[in-house]
Amino acid sequence: MSVFIDQGTRLLVQGITGRDGSFHTRQMIGYGTKVVAGVTPGKGGQLFDGVVPVFDTVADAVRDTRANTAVIYVPAAVAASAIYEAADAGLGLIVCITEGIPVLDMTKVLPYLHERGARLIGPNCPGLISPAQSKVGIIPGNICKPGRIGVVSRSGTLTYEIVHQLSTHGFGQSTCIGIGGDPLIGTHFTHCLSAFQADPETDAVVMIGEIGGTDEQQAAEFVAKGMTKPVIGFIAGQTAPPGRRMGHAGAIISGSSGTAAEKMAAFARAGIAVMKRPADVAPLLRERL
Repeated sequence: MSVFIDQGTRLLVQGITGRDGSFHTRQMIGYGTKVVAGVTPGKGGQLFDGVVPVFDTVADAVRDTRANTAVIYVPAAVAASAIYEAADAGLGLIVCITEGIPVLDMTKVLPYLHERGARLIGPNCPGLISPAQSKVGIIPGNICKPGRIGVVSRSGTLTYEIVHQLSTHGFGQSTCIGIGGDPLIGTHFTHCLSAFQADPETDAVVMIGEIGGTDEQQAAEFVAKGMTKPVIGFIAGQTAPPGRRMGHAGAIISGSSGTAAEKMAAFARAGIAVMKRPADVAPLLRERL
């Protein structure tokens, strides 16, 4: 099985004719994802690469193509509007790759989605991939292999390193999810852990956190109370100085709760095997499985 996306995913790309949208649409199609529509206002009626119909609105695209998932590659200034439009069209899963969306915009977006029962992954995330089934976002398909390890991460490029380590050492993945590094995101560690726990074809989970906030501590509490499957954890930013922004908007240490040391201690208390470096993931999995 897989989590959130699978072979039944019918993908709509918002911003399909832009630089990033067009590049990654080609990558997703090449991987085998069913990209059924694109949306760029003012360019309705065109065909992207002669294959994918482009619409002016998400509502028109959903009506004509039965799309059930959207991925967003639009500038930060209009990303919130794109998310609203996808939710209004009835899409249940919305993946927002865009970074730099104002936090104030997200304070309005998240309750709007909650009222409509839509799940947002991101923003400022690499998306997700269920190897050999579907890829939504920018995670490189060539480093992934189908298997039984779930991956959930706040960090984009570190996700790729961990997945590469897993695949190299024979641990395929059920689904890899990049949840994003902003302070306000739509899907948290606990949501993904719950989904992996319920998935009969996921045997263990690798969770990649980073400094800033308390999401990792909340995830550790969930693991201690609600997970029967092994969880391997890593915290990025172990040498970051307090009070300094480190790449992600959410990776700001304020008080002891946001430090790598506190998060790693919370992992250990919850029975999560803690990696000191990405190369530790395969040996720790072998010990726990």
